[in-house]
Amino acid sequence: MKNKIFIVGLPRTGTTSLCAAFLDLGCSVAHTAYTQAAVETAQVIGDAPSFCDFPEFDQLFPGSKFIYLQRDRRSWLLSARGLLERFATELESGRGVINPILLRSYEKIFGSIAEVKMLSDDALLDCYARHEEWVKTYFSQRPEALLCLDLSTLGAFERLGKFLDIKLEGKGFKKLNQNGEITAWKKLKHPLKIDSNLSGPQRRKYYAF
Repeated sequence: MKNKIFIVGLPRTGTTSLCAAFLDLGCSVAHTAYTQAAVETAQVIGDAPSFCDFPEFDQLFPGSKFIYLQRDRRSWLLSARGLLERFATELESGRGVINPILLRSYEKIFGSIAEVKMLSDDALLDCYARHEEWVKTYFSQRPEALLCLDLSTLGAFERLGKFLDIKLEGKGFKKLNQNGEITAWKKLKHPLKIDSNLSGPQRRKYYAF
C-alpha cells in the first residue's frame, strides 16, 4: 500500500474502527488531520476533514484510494445526533474548544452546529443521503478509486483487502466508540498514530481551501 487512503464516511460510521485496523496493518494514520503536515505525513487520513475535502485531496494526491463507510441509517441517526448535540452544547457553554477545521467540516454537511438541535430526524437523514450521493457521484467515472463499505457486514474485512490488493483474513474490525463514546482514538496507544495538529514546514497551517 503505497498511495494515500482517505476515509470519507461521515462521523459515527466506524471511522475509528477502520483507522485502528490500518494501524494494525502497519500504516501511519491520522484519525483527523487539521494541518498540512498531518495530511502529508499520514498514509491514512480519516473523518474530518476527509469527508468534505476529499475532492481537493483527490487533486493533491493523484492515485489515492477512498473508502466511504456506510451504516444503517437509523442506527447512524441516533449516534450522530448525540455527537452533534454534544458539540452544540460545547459551543453554547463556551467550555469546549472545537478546532475550526473540524467545525467547518461539520457545518458544510450539517449546517450550523448551533442550530443542529432544531433539525428533525428526517433533516439529519437528508444530510446523510446528500453526502452519500455527493461521494458516489464524484467517483462515478472512477469506481476503482472508491470502496463503499459497511464494517458490520459479513466479509467486510476481506472486501477491504481486495480493494487494497492485499490478503486480509480472520482479524475483522475492533468495535470502538460504541454507546456514544467519542474518545477511543485518544486512548489508543500506537507508534504509527499521527497527531491531528502535527507541525511541519508550514507550522500548523492547513491548506487554503
